[in-house]
Amino acid sequence: MAHVSAAERRPQLIKAAIDLMTREGVAAGSTRAIAAELGVAQATVHYTFGTKEDLYRAVMEQVTDNLVAQVERAAPTDASFEETVVTLAEAYWRTVIEQPEAHQLLTELNMLALRTPHLKEALHSHYTQVLAVTAKLISETAERTGHQLAQPAETIARFFLAGFDGLTMQHLALPDEEAERVCLRALISALLAMA
Repeated sequence: MAHVSAAERRPQLIKAAIDLMTREGVAAGSTRAIAAELGVAQATVHYTFGTKEDLYRAVMEQVTDNLVAQVERAAPTDASFEETVVTLAEAYWRTVIEQPEAHQLLTELNMLALRTPHLKEALHSHYTQVLAVTAKLISETAERTGHQLAQPAETIARFFLAGFDGLTMQHLALPDEEAERVCLRALISALLAMA
């Protein structure tokens, strides 16, 4: 069998880990199971990532990057501040509706990271990235539209993400499409009032 470099193997292992843990949960994501998912030796996982925690960190980064990219692609370039905020919030919510498994995986990894010293940095990085991207989108939208923000963009982003995290968890645990639409509209209205 031909040798595959660690740089080539890395995205393959991340995808295998995402596929496995999406289907079976984070608890099933041992290095042995992830290696089997890809059909490689367990040592390949350790050679490529060092530790299971390093692989989990890479999974968190990849899932987050995928979701953020989807929202950023939805950003309109010629709409008003209000229209842009609504579009971005709806795009973010669409990722929950269309890819609940990605949000469930992130939630599971986040909870694991709270109790795993080597993953706490990954959790901090995840939330910092999501907060920074959300604040950037708010700032850029305000600047593009000439909207003067009433609060710092980061404060507005924190408020939105707190509500969004709660709504996401409710969707995962007790879905109610109509109630979720009402809550999302209320969250957007509150964000616009705050801004």
